[in-house]
Amino acid sequence: MTAGIAPLIQYIQQTFPIATDKAEEIAGRFTEKKIAKNDYLLMEGKVCKEFCFLETGFVWSSTFDINKNNITTNFYSGGHVVCELFSFFKQIPSKENFQALTDCQIWYITFDELQVAFHSMPEFREFGRSMLVSAYAGLKQRMLSMLHNTAEERYALLIQQSPDIFQNAPLKNMASYLGVTNTSLSRIRKEFTKKA
Repeated sequence: MTAGIAPLIQYIQQTFPIATDKAEEIAGRFTEKKIAKNDYLLMEGKVCKEFCFLETGFVWSSTFDINKNNITTNFYSGGHVVCELFSFFKQIPSKENFQALTDCQIWYITFDELQVAFHSMPEFREFGRSMLVSAYAGLKQRMLSMLHNTAEERYALLIQQSPDIFQNAPLKNMASYLGVTNTSLSRIRKEFTKKA
């Protein structure tokens, strides 16, 4: 077991508290891979074949709206899962693109490998269930935030959750994620700078 897999083991135990040897066994089913800056982990129209844990780096996901505008759907920093879960578990074409904004180090398991792990290891099933519940909760919070929070509040939440976002994501991507124009984002940033 390589030392570089330690962040994945830590993520597994944070998601579903289990003994270290079981967490190591789960992590041992993942394969290491490097993704170069600007390369795609997944492109729209392709079926997601890999469940990825991002050890280091920064990734964004996006989709095109009915007016062909490229809208950011999420940002992913090190220590988080990067996966189009609907496409992965249903094995249907994705409606999103996932692109590396920096060089990335990931650990992945294929759909077929994951099915084997689910059926052969109860702890893997429980980890998967806990991870899906967490992903659903995050999606629900994001949806409610778009309805209940002001743009300023969404901005504050974004920088709290992804403090390294300014070093890695273009402002236009951040603006589309927050549902505001580039001009509005500039104004919000100025106001936050004054308060700091």
